[in-house]
Amino acid sequence: MLRFLSRNLRPTYGWVIVVVAALAMVATLPGRTHGLGMITERLLADDAFGNGDDGKLDGFAGATLEEQQKRRRDVYSDMNLWGTLLGALFCLPCGRLIDRFGLRITLTVTVAALAAVVLWMTHLSGKWPLFAAILMTRGFGQSALSVISITMVGKWYRGRLGPPMAVYSLLLSFGFVGAARCAKPFALDDWRVVWGGMGWFLLLGMVPISWLFARDPPAHDRDDLELPLPAEKGYTLPQAIRTPAFWIFGLAISVVAVNTSGQSLFSESILTQQGFRVDAYYDLMILSGSIGLLAQLPVGWLLRFFPLGRMQAVGLFLMGACLFWLPSIHAQWQLTIYAVVMGLAGTIMTLLFFTIWGQAFGRLHLGEIQAVAQMLTVLASASGPKLLSRCLTLTDSYALVFHVLAGMSLVLAGMSWLVWVPRPEDAPRLDLALATNAVPAPATAPQEA
Repeated sequence: MLRFLSRNLRPTYGWVIVVVAALAMVATLPGRTHGLGMITERLLADDAFGNGDDGKLDGFAGATLEEQQKRRRDVYSDMNLWGTLLGALFCLPCGRLIDRFGLRITLTVTVAALAAVVLWMTHLSGKWPLFAAILMTRGFGQSALSVISITMVGKWYRGRLGPPMAVYSLLLSFGFVGAARCAKPFALDDWRVVWGGMGWFLLLGMVPISWLFARDPPAHDRDDLELPLPAEKGYTLPQAIRTPAFWIFGLAISVVAVNTSGQSLFSESILTQQGFRVDAYYDLMILSGSIGLLAQLPVGWLLRFFPLGRMQAVGLFLMGACLFWLPSIHAQWQLTIYAVVMGLAGTIMTLLFFTIWGQAFGRLHLGEIQAVAQMLTVLASASGPKLLSRCLTLTDSYALVFHVLAGMSLVLAGMSWLVWVPRPEDAPRLDLALATNAVPAPATAPQEA
């Protein structure tokens, strides 16, 4: 029945795919920094995971309990760093597997693998098995499942992605906020309760949904969508990276990634150090996510009318001001203002990241350009928790990192306000045959008069 609907009611069934794709992206939560951030402090306090080879808590003789906890946090940030970097390699085979086996099999197997790893993690002890589990949750969740989720929408709505992607983005916001609400009542329980719940949801909920509802578009419809495109203008990768705009926008989103990954993983520690209760992390995540949900459509509308550089300057200024203020926040009303403003700044920066590369540099070589930009964010995201943990070890506070990031944000805000954002038609002219790797025809010698 579902196969019949997918073949004969493609426009209608495409919305089913949008919902399944959004659920698949929400299912990446155990492999994302936000998901790991829900259990980080309880994980660090678990005697099953130690720093020494024997798995015990004391990483060095004669250390105080506070020193032991700092050392464990440092080791955990190293695990997260290498798990994120190596897990990114899981992205590479996804496209080929989707093309060969289809969306249904690829999605189902990936979700099942992630569920197995999450459930396996609840029975582990020792730092090396923990590292293996973090690596695989990052690989199957943050990397592979994210690629599959985005590809699902692209395969069904090629050339008309606007409305489906808007709905997809809204569903993601609802999904992640809902996940935080579901996890909040278990903030003081053993971390295995939350992690096991995620694993069983993936295994008993997402695996059947993936198998029953994920479908490839009909073959004849895919053929109909292969329409000839006019020659496009745009920058090559070497030309793009020689523009100041590429690096200003790339560095700006990298600063956001450092802050987001570091705060997400150690948010509970950051907030309890400033006097907030343990579950304040969930309130912060829910409120900032809700603000992001409400701000998506208005910010997206503003991007159509205002220069992208100046929009980024506004987002960076708001983020920098919040980061400078964060170490001084000790009251609930202050945390609420921080969550609202950071949610708005995060929405501006995220939408700019999705918009800038194609709008400024064109689609001719967009894949190569966006791959380099994505690499910058991956490296920055992996380094965030490490920077925060080292700062705490050396200074007994996170304040220095936040002040440095605030300063970088404000400097980049000024540069963004002034930067010239190129357009695809501004690209240096290339011979079309050279740009498409074709062999140009020999030039005809001019005839003598």
